Amino acid sequence: MIRFGIIGTNWITDRFIQASEGVDDFQLKAVYSRAEVRAKAFAETHGIRDWFTDIDEMASKNHIDAVYIASPNSLHCSQAITFLNKGIHVLCEKPLASNEREAQEMIAAAKENNVLLMEAVRTTFLPNFQLLREKLHTIGTIRKVNVSCCKYSSRYDAYKDGTVLNAFNPAFSNGALMDLGVYCIYPMIVLFGEPNNIKADAFMLESGVDGSGSVIMKYEQMDIAAAFSKISDTHIPTEIQGEEGTVTIDKIGDFSTVTFYYRNGETRTYTQQEDHPPMYYEIQEFVSIITSGEKFESLINSYDHSLLSARVMDKARKQIGLVFPADR
Repeated sequence: MIRFGIIGTNWITDRFIQASEGVDDFQLKAVYSRAEVRAKAFAETHGIRDWFTDIDEMASKNHIDAVYIASPNSLHCSQAITFLNKGIHVLCEKPLASNEREAQEMIAAAKENNVLLMEAVRTTFLPNFQLLREKLHTIGTIRKVNVSCCKYSSRYDAYKDGTVLNAFNPAFSNGALMDLGVYCIYPMIVLFGEPNNIKADAFMLESGVDGSGSVIMKYEQMDIAAAFSKISDTHIPTEIQGEEGTVTIDKIGDFSTVTFYYRNGETRTYTQQEDHPPMYYEIQEFVSIITSGEKFESLINSYDHSLLSARVMDKARKQIGLVFPADR
């Protein structure tokens, strides 16, 4: 049984707990929040025995084997390393870190302490993403990809009224690229590897973060156009164009419907039914790696994939002038 702690008391941790209910060898033992009232309330709601307001105290007690980190992006590195140095496995929400340098430090700590660090980009573990990887060769040489993740933020109305919440605050390493662009970039890195070069553009908000933007990733024989926004919605599917056919994905963050259109007129929808909540699959992968006792690294959300994704986002931020305190 893997004893888990949770960092954060928000909607994403609620979903994490819901998804974990179907995972064998998962046991929820502790929760951390900066505010005592939130920590206690969250623990009572979910039947968690121990709650903490001190990260070091939580990491030092011999009562958890792994931790799920869902704190603001700027805190991922320091919090993860605190647990990794105590021999505790870390499942860290996307993006893994504020920049590539921090990601490298986190990975080094995981390797030094012989524990697992994995970036929680859930989409790459979904059955339909795995199906896409398996069937992608059937559309021939890939030439163009158009991928978008645009969701009007529930916090944008407050921003327009003059209240800058974490989601639009550069101090927390936030913005459209970091929060939603990663859903475009990370799966493309897994599918196609590191691009030869990139070109980025963005609409910057007065708070100092990007409200929306785009990144063009150039490869030897193809290019990927990624669009992302926290201030508007999209209803356009992602499209992968090959010489022998085209694949559409309804929503890059869900992968619920994957359809292949072939040049010979044939159309196939290979969609697999998901029997669990979306986050289940990443939790299952994480727990399975730990219980196997073999090499502590995911082959899907590998260290290389996380580093390359962070590198692309670093280059994009440099081009659009998006600087975080963590960069200095």
